[in-house]
Amino acid sequence: MTRMERSDEQLMLEVRSGDESSLGTLFERHHEGVYRYLLRMTGQPQISEDLVQDAFIRVLRYRQSFRDDSHFRPWLYRVAHNVGTDHFNRSSKRPEYGTDELEAVDEAPGSQEQLESRERVGLMQRALAALPAEKRELLILARYEALPYAEIGELLDCSVGAVKVRVHRATATLRQEVERLAKENEHD
Repeated sequence: MTRMERSDEQLMLEVRSGDESSLGTLFERHHEGVYRYLLRMTGQPQISEDLVQDAFIRVLRYRQSFRDDSHFRPWLYRVAHNVGTDHFNRSSKRPEYGTDELEAVDEAPGSQEQLESRERVGLMQRALAALPAEKRELLILARYEALPYAEIGELLDCSVGAVKVRVHRATATLRQEVERLAKENEHD
């Protein structure tokens, strides 16, 4: 069986046993998802790239903590969560999202719809950035990264029911923040 045919868990057990080359396969499979997750947490591409590297270094450093019965993806996102938390504890900054979404759009047909769509995306990003870190992370994991609630529960060490309640509450808070920001935009 080639490395590409092995499950994430098999590869991580190989890493844990000293075969560090299997980490390359895991990196190839998961670095983009971890990057997206960290980018949505930080709002800064360069910092997110650095944090992805830090996360995979920690995977290697803490490989002995990966248990035989662990699922790799929740374990990896827990490591990435810890890297992101450490970053925010050191910097004490809230995420800052760029305005790339609001770049000028040419006057071609449909450009008004494109501009409105980009403005909605920008509004959603600002609202997401304004949420408390725990709620922002839950929504990123559940909605953007599409992790199953069972994996999120494993990551957060809580039941699927608790995850559902937390995601519901975070969604309601996000909706309120979007409405608040939209009202502010109307008055500007």
